[in-house]
Amino acid sequence: MFNTIVYSLKQNLYINLTNRCTARCVFCPRVSRPVIKEYNLRLSYEPSVEDVIGAVRNSAVYKEIVFCGFGEPTLRLYDLLEIADWLKSQGAKVRLNTNGHGNLIYRRSIVPDLIGRIDAVSVSLNAPDAATYYRIVRPDFGPQTYHAVKEFIKECRQMLPEVGVTTVGLPSLDVLQCERVAEELRTPFKVHDLWKQTESATAA
Repeated sequence: MFNTIVYSLKQNLYINLTNRCTARCVFCPRVSRPVIKEYNLRLSYEPSVEDVIGAVRNSAVYKEIVFCGFGEPTLRLYDLLEIADWLKSQGAKVRLNTNGHGNLIYRRSIVPDLIGRIDAVSVSLNAPDAATYYRIVRPDFGPQTYHAVKEFIKECRQMLPEVGVTTVGLPSLDVLQCERVAEELRTPFKVHDLWKQTESATAA
């Protein structure tokens, strides 16, 4: 079934805002098979704020409510913020899983907008350097994107309660070097096994 607006995994509820993305990662099944466990995340339309709030229902039963699907949630930043305001009014812990392109999308820092609304941010870095990032992630914004993502992570670390960095464990990727970058950024680091990507979404 298409148009899964929210889906639950373990103790978390995930919000599927969009299938649009500013990257074309070589490992991502967003176009070919956007499926996580029994959930088909392909959207024929983007859900409204009201659609999402109606689908969440009881946020209190979940450990976290996470903006994460096969798309970049910050492409719908203002709807995301409105939904996050409602979630916080319900006492939920809110996490954003993102590729970190938000500042590039809006040509300004979006991090201040997240304060008081987003409790945790998980950023998919997926490379130890700009050249590797451009080859693997294939971002819309060109080779300078990697530096911008690192700056986004630094801003989040300064302004938000929790920030983490993730990478996909591709055979050709130097994961230890990725971990060193996370250490330089002073953020926790997590590796997602490639074979688990259809189960864990973009940065679960």
